Amino acid sequence: MCIIFIERNFLKAKLFVLALMLFSGLSVYAQKPKVVFATHWMPQAQFAGYYVAQDQGFYEDAGIDVEIIHATTTTNSLELLESGKADVVSSFLISAMHSRCDGLELVNIAQLSQHSAILFVSKKSSNIKSLEDFNGKKISIWNKDFSDMPKSLIKEYNLDVEWVPILSSVNLFLVGGVDIMTVMYYNEYNVIYLSGIDHNELNTFFISDYGYDIPEDGLYALKNTYDAKKNELKAFVEASLKGWEYAANNREYTVKLIVDLMRKGNIPSSITHQKWMLDKILEFQSLQGKSVSATELSPDDFKQVIDILYNLDTCKCTVTYKDFFKPVVSISNNK
Repeated sequence: MCIIFIERNFLKAKLFVLALMLFSGLSVYAQKPKVVFATHWMPQAQFAGYYVAQDQGFYEDAGIDVEIIHATTTTNSLELLESGKADVVSSFLISAMHSRCDGLELVNIAQLSQHSAILFVSKKSSNIKSLEDFNGKKISIWNKDFSDMPKSLIKEYNLDVEWVPILSSVNLFLVGGVDIMTVMYYNEYNVIYLSGIDHNELNTFFISDYGYDIPEDGLYALKNTYDAKKNELKAFVEASLKGWEYAANNREYTVKLIVDLMRKGNIPSSITHQKWMLDKILEFQSLQGKSVSATELSPDDFKQVIDILYNLDTCKCTVTYKDFFKPVVSISNNK
C-alpha cells in the first residue's frame, strides 16, 4: 500500500509539473506584444516577404505576435491604420503623403520599394509610338494610388487625353474600349500578356523613363504608435526583411506559399503570374540607380512627391522629410 501511495503522489507531481510548464509556456506566448499588419491589397506576391516571415517563424523569433490582415475593394490600408485596426500598414508613398497632408499623423518607418512600376501600355496596332501620340486618346486609369504620377506626367507634356476610370480587370483595354492603359509592370502588364497579347504586340511607356521613378510600397504607422511601440515596429521590420531575403532565395517555396494563401481565400491565382510578380517586386526593391540604403526613403523622391501634389493641386502639404520619414532600423546597417 505504501508503494501505491508513493506512485500516486509521484504521478500527481509529474502532472503538476507538466501543467505548470504548459501554463508557463502559454503565459510567455500571451505576453508577446501583438502587431497587426495590413497590406494594401489582397494576398499576392507583392507582399511575399511578410507571409514568408510569418510562415518561417521570423516574427515569433523576434518576440512579436503578428496578425496579417488585408485591405479590400472598399477599405484601403490607410483607413485601417486611421481606425486603429492596424498598427502598421503597407501603402504607396504618394497615397501616404495624401493622407498625411489631409491630417492623418502617419510616418514612414521603412521604404521597401525603390522604383516605380507604373507604365502606360498600348497596342502596336493603334500606332501610338510616343507620348505625343497620346493626344486625343482614351487612357484607362485606376484609383488615386495609381493616378497622380501618370496625370502629372501627362500634364507636364501638355497632352489632351480622356481619362477613363476603371475598378478592376484589363478587359476594357483588351476589347479596344480604351487606346492606352495605365498598368503595374508586376501585375496588369503580365495579365495582358497572359490574356493572349504577346509582348512584341505592345508599346510600353514606363513613367520612370520620363523622370518619375518614384517608389511605391513602404511601411507606415501612426506617429503615436511609432512613439509607443518603437521596439515592436523595429522587430517587425527586421523580421520582415528576413522574410524578403528568404523569399528571394527560395522563390519556388514562396510562390507556392502565396498561391496556397490565395486559394484558401478563394482568390483567383496563377503560379505563372505570381512568379512573375515576385521576380518583378524584388527587382523594384533593388537600389540600382538610387543613392540610398535599403529601407531608406530618398529625400529627392519625397520632394518630388510634394511637387507632384502641388502641381496637380490635389494637396498642399507642409510636412518635412524629417517629420515624415522615421526609420526604425539603422539605415547604415542596410547598405
